[in-house]
Amino acid sequence: MSDSIVERVVLVGFMGAGKTTVGRLVSHALGWRFVDQDQEVEAVEGRTVSEIFAETGEAHFREVEDQVAQRLLGQKGLVIGTGGGWGAGSVLAALPPHTLSVWLRVSAEEAVRRTSVAADKRPLLATEDALETARMLLAERTPFYRVAHLEVDTEALKPEDVSARILEFMANPNHEMEASENAIT
Repeated sequence: MSDSIVERVVLVGFMGAGKTTVGRLVSHALGWRFVDQDQEVEAVEGRTVSEIFAETGEAHFREVEDQVAQRLLGQKGLVIGTGGGWGAGSVLAALPPHTLSVWLRVSAEEAVRRTSVAADKRPLLATEDALETARMLLAERTPFYRVAHLEVDTEALKPEDVSARILEFMANPNHEMEASENAIT
């Protein structure tokens, strides 16, 4: 980050990484508003993510997702839990100033385990072999997620601990280091 004032936090990572749970905890601690990007897309479209994928395809979903992101990134005092695919592009390198990006890291195996409860809400994993699909998607997305300012492994930590680590990072006036220096496991 170019300076230490954070006006918004963007949580990225694969599905099941804990973006919504951690985002709510961080926003509550900061007294900010939390927004789930997928829920915003659903509100704009008037249908679920699964319905959007089935009826108009992933490309349409990504367009609406980007429009929602641009609107949200113009706001202050906001924690955004992004969709798992949103951070998988050049978007993290182009975030507005004063935006802290955090990669919540999870393995494909853990992601599939965590999302199996709501598998119908995960259209990209609705395949013959969800684990293999998750591994492939995660491998494609990881280089993009790595651009985030902070990386936190969510597998061995409770959401409260992940949230605390993000807040500790924000409280450090010297949090301007490169992303690779900020991995927390």
